[in-house]
Amino acid sequence: MAISSRLDTARVFSMVLLPTLAKGVIVRRPGVMALSEKLQADGTAIDTMRHLRDRYGPEPVRLRITGRSVAMLVDPADVGRLLAESPEPFALATKEKKAALKHFQPHGVLISEGTSRERRRELNERALRPENVPVDAIVRDEADLLTRHVMSTGELTWDAFAQAWWRVVRRIVLGDRARDDEQLTDDLKALRENANWAFLHPKQRDLRERFQRRLDEHLGRAEEGSLAAQPGDLAGQVPHWLFAFDAAGIVTMRALAIGGRGTYGILESARLWPTTPVILRESTKPTRWHGTWLPENTEFVVFAPFFHRDPDRLPYADEYAPEIWDRPLDPAIVPFSGGPGVCPGRDLVLATGSAMLDALSEHLAFPKLTAPLPRTLNHFGLRMHATPTGTRVS
Repeated sequence: MAISSRLDTARVFSMVLLPTLAKGVIVRRPGVMALSEKLQADGTAIDTMRHLRDRYGPEPVRLRITGRSVAMLVDPADVGRLLAESPEPFALATKEKKAALKHFQPHGVLISEGTSRERRRELNERALRPENVPVDAIVRDEADLLTRHVMSTGELTWDAFAQAWWRVVRRIVLGDRARDDEQLTDDLKALRENANWAFLHPKQRDLRERFQRRLDEHLGRAEEGSLAAQPGDLAGQVPHWLFAFDAAGIVTMRALAIGGRGTYGILESARLWPTTPVILRESTKPTRWHGTWLPENTEFVVFAPFFHRDPDRLPYADEYAPEIWDRPLDPAIVPFSGGPGVCPGRDLVLATGSAMLDALSEHLAFPKLTAPLPRTLNHFGLRMHATPTGTRVS
């Protein structure tokens, strides 16, 4: 069994896990993101994982932690197996994930188990289909306003993009009458900030109840042309839909920075800078890996930036390479996770993000980041000079 030395365990914690947690797993922290970009922290983390693989070989590397079995995966084939064999014997609902997400979505599918998970998963897959919502029309409405704003200022900033993006999200999820309900998504952001601390932050029940009341008002209308009109008990699932659309906005803004268009631009942005940098699974029974048994309740950690941008395996690691999505992929390139736990909103996210890219790119051109692309990219700090194109008049 590959068991890391105490020094290598300390390296993994200090160079990989703690910096990832510090940036904010549930909602990003602007100050830490800015520092991480300056230090290119993900580059250091990737190199740390390369060292771990080179020293200990392809089997999962068990960290030296008293009272907890934690294994870092370093082999792409193992990532494929872990995701394919979820939720049994590799459960999605890990202790850490439950502690974080219970702050704002205690009934979400990600932390559900057994028959509850099966029922909620089916609801998510049925509801989150792009054809259920007029995605293109909603995106073009808001992109038009954003284009006018950018033409008047001469640049696209994250703040301007995020305001337009959240209007799109509220309309898609809850309907046009929710378009300007910034209080709803501000309350959700506050709850997600608490969730960043998982076990360490007390639950703010009053805030969560206020958020849920506002959400229930929107859901009660079941406005036609929104996800809220889909059948089923949506109240416990919608907080996660809103949460996931935040990551989708980050991916879309970064895709603009690399000149991405359409679905492949979104996929490449998510490969280059995964918005779910750590994928967790917890074993429900002993499992065998490369001839070695790991005990029940082992937490398996997939550090996505390492697998997505490992220069030893991927000749395009630090390049914008949309062509890779036309052929079979490395099993560890999983921007939307994989297996039975793959993101049920994947197609909706791709449709919304690519619609925004295409709508903005019709009338605006932006300078592109060039290879080698940075391993850490702070979306909060993006300010892109815009040049009008086509026939659009401000």
